[in-house]
Amino acid sequence: MVFPGRLELDHAVPGYENILNCTRCGLCLSACPTYRQSTLETESPRGRVALIKAVADGNLGASKNFEHFMYVCLECRACESVCPTGVKAGQLVVQARTQLEERRDRQPLGRRLFRWVLFEQLFPHPARLERFISLMRLYQRLRLYKLVRGLRLLRPFPTLDLMERFLPWLPSRPLHRELQYEEWPQGEVKGRVGFFLGCIMTLVLAEASRATVDVLKRNGYVVVTPKEQVCCGAPLTEEGEGRITRGLARKNIELFEKANVDVIVTDCAACGSEMKHYGDLLRDDAAYAARAQAFSAKVRDINEFLAEVVPPPPQGVLNKRVTYHEPCHLCHAQKVSAQPRRLLQSIPGVQYVEMKEANWCCGSAGIYTFTHPDYSLAMLNRKMDNAEATGAEIIASSNPGCLMQLAYGAAQRGHKQQVLHVTQVLAEAYRSGNQ
Repeated sequence: MVFPGRLELDHAVPGYENILNCTRCGLCLSACPTYRQSTLETESPRGRVALIKAVADGNLGASKNFEHFMYVCLECRACESVCPTGVKAGQLVVQARTQLEERRDRQPLGRRLFRWVLFEQLFPHPARLERFISLMRLYQRLRLYKLVRGLRLLRPFPTLDLMERFLPWLPSRPLHRELQYEEWPQGEVKGRVGFFLGCIMTLVLAEASRATVDVLKRNGYVVVTPKEQVCCGAPLTEEGEGRITRGLARKNIELFEKANVDVIVTDCAACGSEMKHYGDLLRDDAAYAARAQAFSAKVRDINEFLAEVVPPPPQGVLNKRVTYHEPCHLCHAQKVSAQPRRLLQSIPGVQYVEMKEANWCCGSAGIYTFTHPDYSLAMLNRKMDNAEATGAEIIASSNPGCLMQLAYGAAQRGHKQQVLHVTQVLAEAYRSGNQ
Protein backbone atom coordinates (compact mmCIF):
# COMPACT_ATOMS: atom_id res chain seq x y z
CA MET A 1 0.00 0.00 0.00
CA VAL A 2 1.20 3.49 -0.84
CA PHE A 3 -1.11 5.08 1.75
CA PRO A 4 -3.86 3.83 4.07
CA GLY A 5 -7.52 4.72 3.61
CA ARG A 6 -9.57 5.94 0.67
CA LEU A 7 -9.28 8.86 -1.69
CA GLU A 8 -11.35 11.75 -0.39
CA LEU A 9 -12.95 13.53 -3.33
CA ASP A 10 -16.30 14.53 -1.85
CA HIS A 11 -15.33 18.18 -1.25
CA ALA A 12 -12.83 18.54 -4.07
CA VAL A 13 -13.22 20.39 -7.37
CA PRO A 14 -14.06 18.46 -9.46
CA GLY A 15 -15.62 16.10 -6.95
CA TYR A 16 -16.77 12.52 -6.79
CA GLU A 17 -19.89 13.35 -8.81
CA ASN A 18 -17.67 14.21 -11.76
CA ILE A 19 -16.38 10.63 -11.80
CA LEU A 20 -19.97 9.41 -12.14
CA ASN A 21 -20.34 11.43 -15.35
CA CYS A 22 -18.07 8.98 -17.16
CA THR A 23 -20.20 6.84 -19.48
CA ARG A 24 -17.17 4.84 -20.70
CA CYS A 25 -18.00 5.86 -24.28
CA GLY A 26 -14.34 5.69 -25.28
CA LEU A 27 -14.08 9.00 -27.12
CA CYS A 28 -11.11 9.86 -24.92
CA LEU A 29 -9.10 6.87 -26.13
CA SER A 30 -8.17 8.30 -29.50
CA ALA A 31 -7.11 11.61 -27.90
CA CYS A 32 -4.88 10.12 -25.18
CA PRO A 33 -1.16 9.94 -26.04
CA THR A 34 -0.35 7.35 -23.37
CA TYR A 35 -3.15 5.04 -24.47
CA ARG A 36 -2.09 5.38 -28.09
CA GLN A 37 1.42 4.50 -26.96
CA SER A 38 0.63 1.41 -24.87
CA THR A 39 -3.03 0.53 -25.75
CA LEU A 40 -3.50 -0.36 -22.07
CA GLU A 41 -6.95 0.46 -20.71
CA THR A 42 -5.35 1.43 -17.39
CA GLU A 43 -3.28 4.05 -19.22
CA SER A 44 -6.36 5.64 -20.79
CA PRO A 45 -8.44 8.47 -19.28
CA ARG A 46 -11.51 6.29 -18.67
CA GLY A 47 -9.28 3.60 -17.17
CA ARG A 48 -7.70 6.08 -14.76
CA VAL A 49 -11.12 7.45 -13.82
CA ALA A 50 -12.33 3.90 -13.12
CA LEU A 51 -9.26 3.25 -10.94
CA ILE A 52 -9.81 6.48 -9.00
CA LYS A 53 -13.45 5.54 -8.41
CA ALA A 54 -12.47 2.06 -7.23
CA VAL A 55 -9.99 3.48 -4.71
CA ALA A 56 -12.42 6.21 -3.60
CA ASP A 57 -15.11 3.54 -3.06
CA GLY A 58 -12.71 1.37 -1.08
CA ASN A 59 -12.85 -1.48 -3.60
CA LEU A 60 -9.19 -1.14 -4.56
CA GLY A 61 -6.11 -0.29 -2.59
CA ALA A 62 -3.81 2.60 -3.52
CA SER A 63 -1.03 0.27 -4.57
CA LYS A 64 2.20 0.85 -6.47
CA ASN A 65 0.36 -0.09 -9.65
CA PHE A 66 -2.26 2.56 -8.95
CA GLU A 67 0.48 5.11 -8.38
CA HIS A 68 2.12 4.15 -11.69
CA PHE A 69 -1.08 4.65 -13.66
CA MET A 70 -1.63 8.07 -12.05
CA TYR A 71 1.88 9.28 -12.80
CA VAL A 72 2.18 7.91 -16.33
CA CYS A 73 -0.55 10.41 -17.27
CA LEU A 74 0.86 13.44 -19.10
CA GLU A 75 -1.75 15.81 -17.65
CA CYS A 76 -2.24 17.09 -21.19
CA ARG A 77 -6.05 17.38 -20.69
CA ALA A 78 -6.73 16.30 -24.29
CA CYS A 79 -9.31 13.90 -22.88
CA GLU A 80 -11.15 16.82 -21.26
CA SER A 81 -11.37 18.60 -24.62
CA VAL A 82 -13.20 15.68 -26.24
CA CYS A 83 -15.29 14.32 -23.34
CA PRO A 84 -19.01 14.81 -24.14
CA THR A 85 -20.06 14.60 -20.48
CA GLY A 86 -17.44 16.95 -19.03
CA VAL A 87 -15.35 14.46 -17.05
CA LYS A 88 -12.25 16.24 -15.74
CA ALA A 89 -9.97 13.22 -15.89
CA GLY A 90 -6.77 15.24 -15.75
CA GLN A 91 -7.88 17.22 -12.72
CA LEU A 92 -9.01 14.03 -11.00
CA VAL A 93 -5.55 12.55 -11.58
CA VAL A 94 -3.96 15.63 -9.97
CA GLN A 95 -6.15 15.15 -6.90
CA ALA A 96 -5.18 11.50 -6.71
CA ARG A 97 -1.49 12.43 -6.92
CA THR A 98 -1.91 15.05 -4.21
CA GLN A 99 -3.39 12.52 -1.82
CA LEU A 100 -0.75 9.97 -2.74
CA GLU A 101 1.95 12.43 -1.72
CA GLU A 102 0.19 13.76 1.38
CA ARG A 103 -0.78 10.38 2.78
CA ARG A 104 1.86 7.91 1.63
CA ASP A 105 3.51 6.01 4.46
CA ARG A 106 6.92 5.55 2.81
CA GLN A 107 8.82 5.93 -0.43
CA PRO A 108 12.32 5.04 -1.70
CA LEU A 109 15.13 7.27 -0.47
CA GLY A 110 16.17 8.33 -3.99
CA ARG A 111 12.68 9.45 -4.93
CA ARG A 112 12.20 11.23 -1.62
CA LEU A 113 15.51 13.08 -2.03
CA PHE A 114 14.75 14.03 -5.65
CA ARG A 115 11.34 15.46 -4.75
CA TRP A 116 12.67 17.23 -1.65
CA VAL A 117 15.40 19.01 -3.64
CA LEU A 118 13.19 19.90 -6.61
CA PHE A 119 9.87 20.75 -4.98
CA GLU A 120 10.88 22.00 -1.54
CA GLN A 121 14.36 23.45 -1.96
CA LEU A 122 14.44 24.81 -5.53
CA PHE A 123 11.12 25.74 -7.16
CA PRO A 124 9.62 27.58 -4.14
CA HIS A 125 12.81 29.63 -3.66
CA PRO A 126 13.72 31.82 -6.68
CA ALA A 127 17.15 32.80 -5.33
CA ARG A 128 18.17 29.17 -4.85
CA LEU A 129 16.89 28.21 -8.29
CA GLU A 130 18.83 31.10 -9.80
CA ARG A 131 22.04 30.02 -8.06
CA PHE A 132 21.56 26.49 -9.35
CA ILE A 133 21.09 27.74 -12.91
CA SER A 134 24.17 29.95 -12.46
CA LEU A 135 26.20 26.82 -11.79
CA MET A 136 24.80 25.27 -14.96
CA ARG A 137 25.71 28.43 -16.87
CA LEU A 138 29.29 28.22 -15.56
CA TYR A 139 29.39 24.55 -16.54
CA GLN A 140 28.46 25.54 -20.10
CA ARG A 141 30.78 28.55 -20.33
CA LEU A 142 33.78 26.47 -19.17
CA ARG A 143 32.88 23.86 -21.80
CA LEU A 144 32.86 21.16 -19.12
CA TYR A 145 30.10 19.40 -21.04
CA LYS A 146 32.70 18.40 -23.63
CA LEU A 147 34.64 16.53 -20.97
CA VAL A 148 31.53 14.99 -19.42
CA ARG A 149 30.17 13.81 -22.77
CA GLY A 150 33.52 12.77 -24.17
CA LEU A 151 34.31 10.54 -21.18
CA ARG A 152 30.65 9.47 -20.86
CA LEU A 153 30.77 10.29 -17.17
CA LEU A 154 26.99 10.32 -16.84
CA ARG A 155 26.41 7.08 -18.71
CA PRO A 156 25.67 5.16 -15.45
CA PHE A 157 23.02 7.80 -14.64
CA PRO A 158 20.69 7.92 -17.66
CA THR A 159 18.30 10.48 -16.17
CA LEU A 160 21.10 12.92 -15.37
CA ASP A 161 22.64 12.27 -18.78
CA LEU A 162 19.37 13.18 -20.51
CA MET A 163 18.94 16.29 -18.34
CA GLU A 164 22.47 17.45 -19.18
CA ARG A 165 21.90 17.10 -22.92
CA PHE A 166 18.42 18.57 -22.74
CA LEU A 167 19.44 21.89 -21.19
CA PRO A 168 19.65 24.65 -23.84
CA TRP A 169 22.42 27.25 -23.95
CA LEU A 170 21.67 29.53 -21.02
CA PRO A 171 21.39 33.34 -21.25
CA SER A 172 24.16 35.43 -19.73
CA ARG A 173 21.73 36.98 -17.23
CA PRO A 174 18.23 36.15 -16.00
CA LEU A 175 15.68 38.50 -17.52
CA HIS A 176 14.37 39.67 -14.16
CA ARG A 177 17.81 41.19 -13.55
CA GLU A 178 17.44 43.36 -16.67
CA LEU A 179 13.79 44.39 -16.57
CA GLN A 180 12.75 47.51 -14.70
CA TYR A 181 9.75 47.26 -12.39
CA GLU A 182 7.95 49.36 -14.98
CA GLU A 183 8.89 49.20 -18.65
CA TRP A 184 7.32 52.10 -20.59
CA PRO A 185 6.41 52.29 -24.29
CA GLN A 186 7.87 55.08 -26.40
CA GLY A 187 4.59 56.41 -27.72
CA GLU A 188 1.00 56.58 -26.53
CA VAL A 189 0.15 54.57 -23.42
CA LYS A 190 -2.87 52.32 -23.99
CA GLY A 191 -2.84 50.48 -20.70
CA ARG A 192 -0.92 48.98 -17.81
CA VAL A 193 -0.38 45.22 -17.62
CA GLY A 194 1.26 43.05 -15.01
CA PHE A 195 3.77 40.56 -16.36
CA PHE A 196 4.13 37.20 -14.68
CA LEU A 197 7.64 36.11 -15.60
CA GLY A 198 7.89 32.35 -15.14
CA CYS A 199 10.87 30.66 -13.48
CA ILE A 200 12.09 28.87 -16.60
CA MET A 201 11.34 31.81 -18.84
CA THR A 202 13.51 34.25 -16.90
CA LEU A 203 16.37 31.82 -16.20
CA VAL A 204 16.49 29.66 -19.32
CA LEU A 205 14.46 31.32 -22.10
CA ALA A 206 15.09 34.98 -21.35
CA GLU A 207 15.10 35.97 -25.04
CA ALA A 208 11.55 34.70 -25.45
CA SER A 209 10.20 36.73 -22.53
CA ARG A 210 12.21 39.78 -23.61
CA ALA A 211 10.36 39.52 -26.92
CA THR A 212 7.05 39.38 -25.04
CA VAL A 213 7.86 42.58 -23.16
CA ASP A 214 8.99 44.28 -26.39
CA VAL A 215 5.78 43.31 -28.19
CA LEU A 216 3.66 44.67 -25.34
CA LYS A 217 5.63 47.93 -25.25
CA ARG A 218 5.47 48.36 -29.03
CA ASN A 219 1.70 48.14 -28.74
CA GLY A 220 1.50 50.86 -26.11
CA TYR A 221 1.44 49.00 -22.80
CA VAL A 222 3.32 49.76 -19.62
CA VAL A 223 4.70 46.40 -18.45
CA VAL A 224 4.86 45.95 -14.66
CA THR A 225 7.01 43.05 -13.44
CA PRO A 226 7.08 42.56 -9.64
CA LYS A 227 10.58 41.34 -8.84
CA GLU A 228 9.56 39.29 -5.79
CA GLN A 229 7.15 37.02 -7.67
CA VAL A 230 7.63 33.31 -7.09
CA CYS A 231 6.90 30.13 -9.02
CA CYS A 232 3.27 29.86 -10.12
CA GLY A 233 3.17 26.36 -8.66
CA ALA A 234 2.38 24.40 -11.83
CA PRO A 235 5.31 21.95 -11.55
CA LEU A 236 4.40 21.25 -7.94
CA THR A 237 0.63 20.94 -8.40
CA GLU A 238 0.98 18.41 -11.19
CA GLU A 239 3.32 16.31 -9.08
CA GLY A 240 0.94 16.27 -6.11
CA GLU A 241 2.50 19.08 -4.04
CA GLY A 242 -0.56 21.29 -3.78
CA ARG A 243 0.17 22.31 -0.19
CA ILE A 244 3.33 24.12 -1.35
CA THR A 245 1.52 25.70 -4.28
CA ARG A 246 -1.01 27.33 -1.99
CA GLY A 247 1.75 29.29 -0.23
CA LEU A 248 3.21 30.41 -3.56
CA ALA A 249 -0.22 31.49 -4.79
CA ARG A 250 -0.77 33.70 -1.74
CA LYS A 251 2.58 35.42 -2.31
CA ASN A 252 1.86 36.12 -5.99
CA ILE A 253 -1.65 37.40 -5.23
CA GLU A 254 -0.28 39.88 -2.69
CA LEU A 255 2.39 41.17 -5.09
CA PHE A 256 0.08 41.78 -8.02
CA GLU A 257 -2.55 43.40 -5.84
CA LYS A 258 0.06 46.07 -5.05
CA ALA A 259 0.97 46.47 -8.75
CA ASN A 260 -2.37 48.12 -9.57
CA VAL A 261 -2.88 46.44 -12.96
CA ASP A 262 -6.06 45.49 -14.77
CA VAL A 263 -4.61 42.45 -16.52
CA ILE A 264 -1.89 39.94 -15.61
CA VAL A 265 -0.17 38.59 -18.72
CA THR A 266 2.09 35.56 -18.94
CA ASP A 267 3.91 33.99 -21.88
CA CYS A 268 4.13 30.59 -20.20
CA ALA A 269 1.09 28.42 -20.89
CA ALA A 270 1.66 26.32 -17.76
CA CYS A 271 1.84 29.42 -15.57
CA GLY A 272 -1.35 30.82 -17.10
CA SER A 273 -3.23 27.58 -16.60
CA GLU A 274 -2.15 27.31 -12.96
CA MET A 275 -2.87 30.91 -12.06
CA LYS A 276 -6.32 30.79 -13.61
CA HIS A 277 -7.08 28.08 -11.03
CA TYR A 278 -5.87 29.97 -7.96
CA GLY A 279 -9.52 30.60 -7.16
CA ASP A 280 -10.18 26.85 -6.93
CA LEU A 281 -6.90 26.23 -5.14
CA LEU A 282 -7.68 28.69 -2.33
CA ARG A 283 -11.45 28.29 -2.26
CA ASP A 284 -11.38 27.12 1.39
CA ASP A 285 -9.03 29.89 2.56
CA ALA A 286 -11.23 32.55 4.14
CA ALA A 287 -8.54 35.22 3.89
CA TYR A 288 -7.69 34.58 0.25
CA ALA A 289 -10.67 32.94 -1.49
CA ALA A 290 -12.17 36.16 -2.89
CA ARG A 291 -8.74 37.66 -3.62
CA ALA A 292 -7.71 34.51 -5.49
CA GLN A 293 -10.86 34.62 -7.61
CA ALA A 294 -10.17 38.25 -8.48
CA PHE A 295 -6.55 37.46 -9.33
CA SER A 296 -7.48 34.52 -11.58
CA ALA A 297 -10.02 36.64 -13.44
CA LYS A 298 -7.22 39.00 -14.49
CA VAL A 299 -4.86 36.34 -15.89
CA ARG A 300 -4.37 36.21 -19.67
CA ASP A 301 -2.00 34.25 -21.84
CA ILE A 302 -0.05 36.62 -24.09
CA ASN A 303 -1.73 35.19 -27.21
CA GLU A 304 -5.13 35.59 -25.58
CA PHE A 305 -4.42 39.17 -24.53
CA LEU A 306 -3.12 40.28 -27.92
CA ALA A 307 -6.16 38.72 -29.60
CA GLU A 308 -8.42 40.68 -27.24
CA VAL A 309 -6.80 44.08 -27.85
CA VAL A 310 -6.26 43.41 -31.60
CA PRO A 311 -2.97 45.25 -32.19
CA PRO A 312 -2.08 46.39 -35.70
CA PRO A 313 -0.06 43.77 -37.60
CA PRO A 314 3.72 44.31 -37.86
CA GLN A 315 4.80 46.44 -40.82
CA GLY A 316 7.94 44.40 -41.33
CA VAL A 317 7.97 41.48 -43.74
CA LEU A 318 9.09 38.07 -42.51
CA ASN A 319 9.51 35.72 -45.45
CA LYS A 320 9.46 32.49 -43.49
CA ARG A 321 7.50 29.26 -43.56
CA VAL A 322 6.04 28.84 -40.06
CA THR A 323 4.14 26.08 -38.27
CA TYR A 324 2.68 26.01 -34.77
CA HIS A 325 2.71 23.43 -31.98
CA GLU A 326 -0.08 23.86 -29.43
CA PRO A 327 0.97 23.61 -25.78
CA CYS A 328 -1.44 21.36 -23.88
CA HIS A 329 -1.74 23.92 -21.07
CA LEU A 330 -2.91 26.44 -23.64
CA CYS A 331 -5.23 24.61 -26.03
CA HIS A 332 -6.73 22.04 -23.64
CA ALA A 333 -6.46 23.63 -20.20
CA GLN A 334 -7.15 27.26 -21.24
CA LYS A 335 -9.01 26.68 -24.54
CA VAL A 336 -6.74 29.18 -26.31
CA SER A 337 -6.17 27.76 -29.77
CA ALA A 338 -7.07 30.03 -32.67
CA GLN A 339 -5.40 33.16 -31.27
CA PRO A 340 -1.72 32.18 -31.74
CA ARG A 341 -2.46 31.09 -35.30
CA ARG A 342 -4.12 34.41 -36.09
CA LEU A 343 -1.13 36.31 -34.71
CA LEU A 344 1.31 34.32 -36.84
CA GLN A 345 -0.86 34.64 -39.94
CA SER A 346 -1.08 38.42 -39.45
CA ILE A 347 2.66 38.83 -40.09
CA PRO A 348 3.35 39.99 -43.65
CA GLY A 349 5.37 37.46 -45.61
CA VAL A 350 4.76 34.52 -43.27
CA GLN A 351 3.63 31.36 -45.00
CA TYR A 352 1.73 29.55 -42.28
CA VAL A 353 1.52 25.75 -42.57
CA GLU A 354 -0.68 23.73 -40.22
CA MET A 355 1.05 20.83 -38.52
CA LYS A 356 -0.62 17.42 -38.34
CA GLU A 357 -1.65 16.64 -34.74
CA ALA A 358 -0.67 20.16 -33.69
CA ASN A 359 -2.62 19.78 -30.44
CA TRP A 360 -0.94 16.50 -29.48
CA CYS A 361 1.44 16.62 -26.53
CA CYS A 362 5.12 16.82 -27.47
CA GLY A 363 6.02 14.70 -24.44
CA SER A 364 7.42 17.48 -22.25
CA ALA A 365 4.67 17.71 -19.62
CA GLY A 366 6.70 19.32 -16.83
CA ILE A 367 9.35 16.81 -15.70
CA TYR A 368 7.79 13.94 -17.67
CA THR A 369 10.76 13.85 -20.06
CA PHE A 370 12.93 12.71 -17.16
CA THR A 371 10.46 10.60 -15.19
CA HIS A 372 9.13 8.72 -18.23
CA PRO A 373 11.78 9.15 -20.94
CA ASP A 374 10.68 6.22 -23.10
CA TYR A 375 7.13 7.54 -23.47
CA SER A 376 8.24 11.16 -23.71
CA LEU A 377 10.85 10.68 -26.43
CA ALA A 378 8.54 8.47 -28.48
CA MET A 379 5.97 11.28 -28.43
CA LEU A 380 8.67 13.76 -29.34
CA ASN A 381 9.68 11.67 -32.35
CA ARG A 382 6.09 11.64 -33.54
CA LYS A 383 5.89 15.40 -33.11
CA MET A 384 9.16 15.99 -34.97
CA ASP A 385 7.98 13.80 -37.85
CA ASN A 386 4.92 16.00 -38.18
CA ALA A 387 6.96 19.20 -37.87
CA GLU A 388 9.43 18.03 -40.50
CA ALA A 389 6.60 17.18 -42.89
CA THR A 390 5.46 20.83 -42.92
CA GLY A 391 8.76 22.01 -44.38
CA ALA A 392 8.61 24.94 -41.95
CA GLU A 393 11.71 26.95 -41.12
CA ILE A 394 10.23 28.00 -37.78
CA ILE A 395 8.30 25.94 -35.23
CA ALA A 396 6.44 28.36 -32.99
CA SER A 397 4.96 27.55 -29.60
CA SER A 398 4.07 29.29 -26.32
CA ASN A 399 5.33 27.23 -23.40
CA PRO A 400 8.88 26.76 -22.06
CA GLY A 401 8.64 22.99 -21.72
CA CYS A 402 7.44 22.66 -25.31
CA LEU A 403 10.10 25.05 -26.61
CA MET A 404 12.91 23.12 -24.92
CA GLN A 405 11.50 19.73 -25.89
CA LEU A 406 11.09 20.72 -29.55
CA ALA A 407 14.54 22.34 -29.66
CA TYR A 408 16.04 19.15 -28.25
CA GLY A 409 14.18 17.12 -30.88
CA ALA A 410 15.36 19.36 -33.70
CA ALA A 411 18.96 19.22 -32.47
CA GLN A 412 18.90 15.43 -32.16
CA ARG A 413 17.79 15.16 -35.78
CA GLY A 414 20.22 17.78 -37.01
CA HIS A 415 17.37 19.98 -38.21
CA LYS A 416 17.92 23.63 -39.07
CA GLN A 417 14.40 24.47 -37.92
CA GLN A 418 14.26 27.30 -35.41
CA VAL A 419 12.07 26.77 -32.37
CA LEU A 420 10.69 30.13 -31.22
CA HIS A 421 8.02 31.55 -28.98
CA VAL A 422 5.16 33.19 -30.88
CA THR A 423 6.22 36.57 -29.46
CA GLN A 424 9.76 36.05 -30.80
CA VAL A 425 8.33 35.67 -34.29
CA LEU A 426 6.23 38.81 -33.80
CA ALA A 427 9.15 40.77 -32.35
CA GLU A 428 11.35 39.85 -35.33
CA ALA A 429 8.70 41.19 -37.68
CA TYR A 430 8.38 44.42 -35.66
CA ARG A 431 12.14 44.92 -35.75
CA SER A 432 12.33 44.37 -39.50
CA GLY A 433 9.71 47.08 -39.95
CA ASN A 434 11.42 49.46 -37.49
CA GLN A 435 8.19 49.85 -35.54
